Amino acid sequence: MPEGPELHLASLFVNKVCDGLRFGGKVEKSEVSKNPEVPFSCPEYTISAVSRGKEVKLILTPMADADEVASVIFRFGMSGSFKFTAEDEIPKHAHLRFFTVDVPRKVLCFVDPRRFGTWEYNGTWQPERGPCVMMEYEKFRENVFKHLSDKAFEKPICEVMLNQKYFNGIGNYLRAEILFRLKIPPFMPARAVLESVRNQSQNADLPLSKKVKIKKENPDLLQLCNLVPMEVIQLGGKGYDPGHGEDYAAFEQWLQCYFVPGMKSLRDSNGRTIWFQGEPGPLAPKGKKVRKQRKSVDIDAKPVKAETNATKRKATRGKSTTVKKECKEEVMEEGGETAVKRKRAKTTENSMGDSKIISAGERGMRLRSKRKTVDNLEVKISRRLSQQSPVPKTPARKRKAAKLLADDTPTPKPRPRRLKSDVSKQSQNSPKPRTRRK
Repeated sequence: MPEGPELHLASLFVNKVCDGLRFGGKVEKSEVSKNPEVPFSCPEYTISAVSRGKEVKLILTPMADADEVASVIFRFGMSGSFKFTAEDEIPKHAHLRFFTVDVPRKVLCFVDPRRFGTWEYNGTWQPERGPCVMMEYEKFRENVFKHLSDKAFEKPICEVMLNQKYFNGIGNYLRAEILFRLKIPPFMPARAVLESVRNQSQNADLPLSKKVKIKKENPDLLQLCNLVPMEVIQLGGKGYDPGHGEDYAAFEQWLQCYFVPGMKSLRDSNGRTIWFQGEPGPLAPKGKKVRKQRKSVDIDAKPVKAETNATKRKATRGKSTTVKKECKEEVMEEGGETAVKRKRAKTTENSMGDSKIISAGERGMRLRSKRKTVDNLEVKISRRLSQQSPVPKTPARKRKAAKLLADDTPTPKPRPRRLKSDVSKQSQNSPKPRTRRK
């Protein structure tokens, strides 16, 4: 979210690009935006900008003296910014456009992809916002001390620093950087922290030169609320840019705590994440875990291959063989090898020597012999298969085979029937059966 320094840098950008240019015509609004129309139309006018805390005012000054000066106050929300482009290169989320008169025409656009930003025609600075921490430092300091008895200061210091009624221009990354530099736990009571600051500033015993030296060497919390944003402005560029533009590298190197690896983070009662180092403080929300920011991964680094069991085995095999070879070399050097080892070494050497000295003809012969052995094997396999018994038949196949056999075999002749008369004749003509004598 753009904070005080980002809005001040935006006003400086507008003053730079619009210097010496003449704008004219109607101010156009996109159809998608829910913000009100800007009923301003003038043949020729100039644009300048000024910021206060988290607000920016565009001042539209007509070239003719008769016309009145108009203004538009912008609040950037989560992703608002100004861009100055050619007419045919207007950005996608440009919700308010100011066109130049000169050819080729240029456009000053208010770009807001997330559409949380707002504008107000001929409006005033919001009265509920306090003095700016950057441009109205003395008023800002007085305003904080004046309202120390308010109920708002019973909350943790990290939550009070986001209250724009007292800290106009301070946001999430600024509060983290300020508290980190002073080594103040973010969930310390705000009143206790600021009362100690007031007591130090009201110390009348010290001379003026000593007070100035203390302010430079050891600034308090309210002084850092002015100095730290001014450091961001001096960096140039756009300051905090979630889109990581061209000038973001300098800002990223400037950060000491916010989103830095090794720092802790915790959500406050408003749901905003605070980054810190050390203990969170006595008013830390209960039941919420403190998270630690991990180290950023190097994108250019080579990807690490995951080791599977197979790769581990291969690695161990290679190691074991190398170890064996080393042991063998040691034994050979000592002269303590056995006859078996000598024999093995000779055979391996002979085989290696033979394999090295092979002519092209011998290779061809070996290939032919291999092919012959393959052919012989195929013949043997086919013979074995032919000699084997056929595939066992299933019950359905058995019935089919039985039917085929019945059709092929000749039908037997029927046996003639015997009649009773034939049986009686046969019994008369047949000899009597012999009986044993007793």
